Amino acid sequence: MSTEESRSLTDGWLAQDLDDWTRRVLRRHFDPEQGSPYWLKRRTELDFDPLALTGYDDLAAFGHFDVTALRDLDPADLVPAAVPRPLGGRVWESGGTTGRPSRVLYTDRMTAHWTAWRLHGSRTAGFRPGATWIDACPSGPHIVGEEADYLADMCGSTVYTIDLDTRWIKQLIRSGRLIEMEEYVDHVVGQITDILDTTSVDYLRSTPATVHALINRRPDLMANLSGVYLGGTQFTADAYRRFAEAMPGGIIACTYGNTLGCANGLPSPDGGATLPYVPNYPQITMAVVDKNDSGRVVDYDEVGRVRLTVLHEDLFLPNILERDQAVRVRTSAQWPCDGVANVQPLQLSSEMPEGLY
Repeated sequence: MSTEESRSLTDGWLAQDLDDWTRRVLRRHFDPEQGSPYWLKRRTELDFDPLALTGYDDLAAFGHFDVTALRDLDPADLVPAAVPRPLGGRVWESGGTTGRPSRVLYTDRMTAHWTAWRLHGSRTAGFRPGATWIDACPSGPHIVGEEADYLADMCGSTVYTIDLDTRWIKQLIRSGRLIEMEEYVDHVVGQITDILDTTSVDYLRSTPATVHALINRRPDLMANLSGVYLGGTQFTADAYRRFAEAMPGGIIACTYGNTLGCANGLPSPDGGATLPYVPNYPQITMAVVDKNDSGRVVDYDEVGRVRLTVLHEDLFLPNILERDQAVRVRTSAQWPCDGVANVQPLQLSSEMPEGLY
């Protein structure tokens, strides 16, 4: 995919009417002959006709999709039969913070969507093509690891990769093995500093926790970077200020999301006090709802729970209540949907640790 092709895709998506798009996705997944096996089976259990729904707001009729179903479900059952079998694509997994991982299959269409929005996000942030990167992120079953290849192929960049086993870090935290956790952090940061000590690197893509550790251990190397691209859930105003001080004039950009849906960071309007994100519309939307009444969307600038809806042509998951809270943000005219800001976990405990990611 070229930059021009990517821009054409994102421009087209931003011009979509969300109600029209919703009806399109419902027709595809509930088509009696070519729909997705999972949703055709569920249709017999519903007390309404999904094909009679007229728009996005009507998706409330489905209630909240329970992602624990994705732990045992064959991911192929969520893909419409209109997609030729045998299916080609990667099965990606969640981080497993709340239990066994959830799994979804990304078709070629979904991968193209993800790639185009990633390019849009990095271009908006100001990262230049042809740069040298260190990519220290989860790989293996985690879609976030796919970005190393994207940076190399789409941005013409040289990429050094370092694996980050976030599940192991979380297991160490759960079992109280904090010394071993610190040893693993040293292991990761040691690999980063080895590259930084031996070659010229422009950008680091990793997690806020990893960047904190790099600043603590080698602030001289952090100061030489031209930017960091951050992923995961929690990125705070204090972290933003610390990174800005440690890397004067450098780019600080971020994404928010998970295997099911992602949002690109927008520039902070106030030096990091507000850290806004906009979802990959129209396939991904994010609402901020009342923590005690998930049917009520909160007012702008109010804090609530993040509710995610996945509207891919090849994957439909309505009204997922995420384990995060955020501020509802009014976006500019460029974006036909709400944004979220200042994301943080609803509850942080040893049973559901954030770890390095």
